Amino acid sequence: MPPSPAGTPVPTTTAGGRPLASTPAATGELTPLGIDSTGAVAATVRGGTPRATGGLLVLAGMLLVALNLRAAVTSLGALLDEVRVGLAFSGAMAGFVTTLPAIAFAGLGAATPWLVRRLSPARLLVFGMLALTTGQLLRAVTGSAVVFLLTSALALAGIAVANILLPMLVKQHFPHRTGLVTGAYTMALTVGTTVAAASAVPVAHAFGSWRAGLGVWAGLAAVAVLPWLPAALRSRTATRRATRGAATAARPGIRPGRTRLGWAMAIYFGAQSLSGYAIMGWLAQLFRDAGFRPQDAGLLLAGVTALGVPIALLMPALAGRLGNLRPLIFALTAASSLAYLGLAFAPRDGAVLWVVLLAFGQGAFPLILTTIGLRARTADGTVALSAFAQSTGYVIAALGPLLVGILYESTGGWTAPVGFLLAALAVQTGAGVLIARPRYIEDER
Repeated sequence: MPPSPAGTPVPTTTAGGRPLASTPAATGELTPLGIDSTGAVAATVRGGTPRATGGLLVLAGMLLVALNLRAAVTSLGALLDEVRVGLAFSGAMAGFVTTLPAIAFAGLGAATPWLVRRLSPARLLVFGMLALTTGQLLRAVTGSAVVFLLTSALALAGIAVANILLPMLVKQHFPHRTGLVTGAYTMALTVGTTVAAASAVPVAHAFGSWRAGLGVWAGLAAVAVLPWLPAALRSRTATRRATRGAATAARPGIRPGRTRLGWAMAIYFGAQSLSGYAIMGWLAQLFRDAGFRPQDAGLLLAGVTALGVPIALLMPALAGRLGNLRPLIFALTAASSLAYLGLAFAPRDGAVLWVVLLAFGQGAFPLILTTIGLRARTADGTVALSAFAQSTGYVIAALGPLLVGILYESTGGWTAPVGFLLAALAVQTGAGVLIARPRYIEDER
């Protein structure tokens, strides 16, 4: 039915004379999360007043959550030797700890769409951040290796849920600012990653124990709960009806695993994350083998993440302005290719240049997060695509550090590992070409 012309009264009764049911969409009221009865995000409240304050609270909550999305991972990486000695980890168990994030993000992220159909996003984020807080606290005080693994899994479960929810929240609350808001929360994620990696060891030394270097981040996770508590504690009936109504209507037709677009997104996400994990795990060792002192090799690795902060902010905004992402995808591929070749043949002479190029090439991560929102028409489509791309992608990503390590040990050099990363980059680029042009997961069959 066409919309009523301006000035035309909206009917309040049915053809039979019965009054129409009052809904948030009809009255101008909003549910606690600003979602109308169709599941869309309403822009006004009663009387047409913008919900600017609510939007700022949601944005602040998203940025606080994003700060936590890698701190639990990189702080452990910085203190892994101390944890291994303190808890008497075997070599196999230490290796399992390093792959646990990717396993958790893949398995638990896949369950998030099911959770979204039953709980509001605010309540899910509260539960997720509480799980992250509890997991980080408990693993910092336990003396058992098994309990450490279990509580780490609990913390990672909270991160896995938030990984999937943030692109959906961008779509719901900021549909016309997808690139800008994605850039903001990706930048916050990068800052949290860098700060946790850089400060975990100094904090541990200051307090005389690795436990402090891990446990301190539970406080940051607890703070991230606060912006979501008001919406989570209100009556949630309208919110759940809106979210579940939209999901019921749309979800059966949105199955990314049965579409070319869904698989292309998953492969791009996975190949990019594979290279990202490999760089975080092995770049410092590569520079040490090239003759750099350990502290200088660490600074070069930190340079990749530090330079990634402005790139994380700018890349999504740029992607949001482009109709076709192909030029951007090829530019990222070119930067990564030059960096890999430089690392293989001249790691010492051009180290700073290779770090700069690597940082730009890793801009593929904020790009794919933005593209998840750009390739879905609805919040429901976004959460389905986000869950599939990330859960499948992290399975692929888990292979990166493992295979690079095997190739390095078996060949005694970096030519074969870099060749593997170049092959993964070629796969990533091929998938990128498929997701470059505008299309929507809801239209795929």
